[in-house]
Amino acid sequence: MIKEVMSDGIKRMEGALTSLSGDFVRLRTGRASTGLIDHIMVDYYGTPTPINQVASVAVPDSRTITIQPWDKGAFALIDKALLKSDLGLNPVNDGKVIRICIPPLTEERRKELVKVAKKFTEDSKIAIRNVRRDLNDSFKKLEKDKDISEDDLHKSQDDVQKLTDEFIKKCDELFLAKEKEILEI
Repeated sequence: MIKEVMSDGIKRMEGALTSLSGDFVRLRTGRASTGLIDHIMVDYYGTPTPINQVASVAVPDSRTITIQPWDKGAFALIDKALLKSDLGLNPVNDGKVIRICIPPLTEERRKELVKVAKKFTEDSKIAIRNVRRDLNDSFKKLEKDKDISEDDLHKSQDDVQKLTDEFIKKCDELFLAKEKEILEI
């Protein structure tokens, strides 16, 4: 019983870390990354479709993303989706390839991005703490139903706290790496 509850908790905490990593990929750092446009959907024949499913996306250098649609009719749709996105970047369409140039970030913008990264990290930590609370509640219920002893309850709660501390430390490590990347000129 205890192992099942713990393995479920570990999966949920890993999910919070994965979500944080995904948020960090979408965070613009002044360096081109295909992750910047992964979340942008193109209205392709009436169906919202990710850009990487209607075109090949590449990063030829550190400041440029190229998008080469497989269907000529998708050029205008991709252009429109990029302009409507929250990136604030202007795509350049030459009829064969769409290029997005990533301008260097200002110092002020870098500090704003660090704050956003910190918020993402804090949200992940909250999610991890919520998992901890759920696990502890599950263990208390098991103890109340006499499925585990009081000693098992305390040992399990200690294990959950160690697990929580470990995942929060991983969140902090991810944040420090992202902060360094953002502030790097």
